[in-house]
Amino acid sequence: MSGVEIAAISIVSVLVLIYSGLHVPVAFCLVSVLGVWAIKGSYVQAATLLALAASDAVSAYDFGVIPLFVLMGLLVSVADLGRDAFVAANVLLGRVRGGLGIATVAANAVFAAVTGVSIASAAVFTKVAVPEMIRLGYKPRFAVGVVAGSSVLGMLIPPSLLLIIYGLLSQQSIGDLFIAGIVPGLLLAFVFILMIVAIAYLMPRLMYEHRAEDEQVSELSVRGALLLLLPLLLLAGAVIGGIYAGWFTATESGAIGALGAFILALARRKLSWAGVWRVLVETGQVTVSILFVIIAANIYTRLIALSGLPNALNDAVVTAHLGFVGLLLIYSLLVLLMGTILDGISIMLIVVPMFLPLLAPYNVDLIWFGIVTVIAVEVGLLTPPFGLSVFVIKSTLADPRITLGDIFRGAAPFAAAMVLVLLLIIFVPRIATVLVR
Repeated sequence: MSGVEIAAISIVSVLVLIYSGLHVPVAFCLVSVLGVWAIKGSYVQAATLLALAASDAVSAYDFGVIPLFVLMGLLVSVADLGRDAFVAANVLLGRVRGGLGIATVAANAVFAAVTGVSIASAAVFTKVAVPEMIRLGYKPRFAVGVVAGSSVLGMLIPPSLLLIIYGLLSQQSIGDLFIAGIVPGLLLAFVFILMIVAIAYLMPRLMYEHRAEDEQVSELSVRGALLLLLPLLLLAGAVIGGIYAGWFTATESGAIGALGAFILALARRKLSWAGVWRVLVETGQVTVSILFVIIAANIYTRLIALSGLPNALNDAVVTAHLGFVGLLLIYSLLVLLMGTILDGISIMLIVVPMFLPLLAPYNVDLIWFGIVTVIAVEVGLLTPPFGLSVFVIKSTLADPRITLGDIFRGAAPFAAAMVLVLLLIIFVPRIATVLVR
C-alpha cells in the first residue's frame, strides 16, 4: 500500500473516530502512530518520530500568546463587561425597530475586541440578551439565532484565537492578521445588522411575537452609555493599537490585555481571591486542551507530509487545471463540510498545513488567505450537527422550551450571510488587506 493510500485511509479514519465520539486529539494520535508505522514498517521509528513532533509542536515562544488571550477573555467575562456592552448598545439603538437585535450584534462586536473566543460571547449574551429580547416580545428562535450568529464575531474581530493559531501554522505575523481582521469583522457585523433591519421591516412575523412600544431596557443616558463603553474601548485600543503602532508584539499585547482586564475586574469588585484562582484554573484547562489538540494535529501533519499526499494533491490540481479560484472554492467547501463535525481549531490544524504547499505556485497573500480560512471555519460554529456555539447557547439557556433545532434554525440566516461575506472577500481580496498592505 502506498503512502498516499495510507494518508487517504487515515483521513477517513480520523473523521469516523471523531464522529463516533472519540476525542479529537486522541483520534489524531492513534491514527498517526498506526499510519507512520504502516509507512515505515517499524513501530520504534514511528514512536520516535511522533515523540519528536510532540516535543517540537508547542515549544516556540509565540505559543505564549494563547494562555494570555484566554486569560484576558475570562477576566473580561468575570468583570461583566459583556453586560455593559449590551446595555450601552441598547441605549443607543434600542428604540428602533429590531433595535434589541441590532444592539446584540453591536455589543458582540465590541465584546469580541477584548475576548477573541466565540464561546465566551455565546455564553455571556445568552444570559444577558436572550431573556430581555423574549421579555420584550421577540420570538425565542430569533433571539437565540441573533446571539449564535453574532457570537462568531469573536473569532474574526481581533484579538482572535483562530487568527493566532493560523499565524502560528503559516508563520505569518499575528499582529498583521489581527489588523487584517478588523475590516472583514466590521463588514460581517454590518451585514448582520442590515439583515436584522430587513427582517424587522419586511418580515416582522419572523422576529416578533408581540412588539413592545419601547424596546429600551435601561434608563441610562447616551452619555452614561458611552461612559459604560469606555473601559472596553480603552482595553481594546491598548491591545490592538499597541500592535498597530509597533509598541509591542502580539504576545506582549496579550499580557497587556490580561493585566488591563485584571485591573478592571478588581476595580469593579468582581474578582475575589477565590475568583482569581478559578480564573487561573480555567485558563489552564482551556489552554491545555488547545495545546493538546495542536500537539496531536502536529503529529498528524508529520504523517501527511511523510505519506507524500501534499505532492500528490498538487499534481492532481495541476492535472485537473482547476486554477486558483477552483482550488480556493474546493478548499472553502471542504472547510464548511468539516465544520459540521469538527471544532474550528481542529479544522484549521488539519487543512491549513495540507493546502499551504498547494498555494505556493500562485503567490497567494497568506494574510488574506487566513481571513478566508477563519470565516469559513466560523460558519461551522453555526451548522449542525456539531455547531459549537449552538451547543454552548443550549447549555447556558435555562428555558427548556427552546430546543437545539430552534437555535440551529434561528442561526441559519446568519450562517448564510457569512457565506456571502466569504465569497465577497474571496473575489475582492482588498477587503481583507486594506489595512496591512
